[in-house]
Amino acid sequence: MFLRRIIVGQLQANCYIVADEKGKGFIIDPGGDGEVIVDVVKKNNLDILYIIATHAHIDHIADLEKVRNFTDARFLLHPLDVPFLEDPDLNLSNLMYDPRVFPHPDRLLKNKEKIMVGSIEFEVIHTPGHTPGSVCIRVNKYIFTGDTLFCTGIGRVDLPGGNFQTLQNSIRDKIFSLPEDTEIFPGHGPESTVEKEKRENPFV
Repeated sequence: MFLRRIIVGQLQANCYIVADEKGKGFIIDPGGDGEVIVDVVKKNNLDILYIIATHAHIDHIADLEKVRNFTDARFLLHPLDVPFLEDPDLNLSNLMYDPRVFPHPDRLLKNKEKIMVGSIEFEVIHTPGHTPGSVCIRVNKYIFTGDTLFCTGIGRVDLPGGNFQTLQNSIRDKIFSLPEDTEIFPGHGPESTVEKEKRENPFV
């Protein structure tokens, strides 16, 4: 499996490019530096079918349209974060950039649904708390957690739609219930494992 992390944008978000052995793949959180993301797609001759936003904050979707225009991929988002796309106060572009609005998703994600991309199957796990529509994406022993869970940290809960108890419940019930050797690829910072976070994360 092809897996590449690219650190993008002003807030150093992690964008992930995932593809199977034949190059069919998807991109998670194109939050900036779209030209770098596109360059990786070009150089590796990848056929990107989906662009997934773990949530609709600007640092995870800033270059959504640039990447989608090149790849012609379908944009996927949980329905509870759709209002963020149309509101610069909710998507936080008012804080970091000029106010921006984003297009409606091509497909709305559902909790526990599984989607095939070439030979890769990914599962959607709805993990509200950072935003109402935050999701994690699970692929085999990997989970891409967005801003739900970091290495010894969690996403902010003081932004619109955030809730600390809800976030804790999402992590405990939906991430910590996974096998302990599950590798965590967060929206910011270094990788971790479920075992490490259960043992060391002070917020959960």
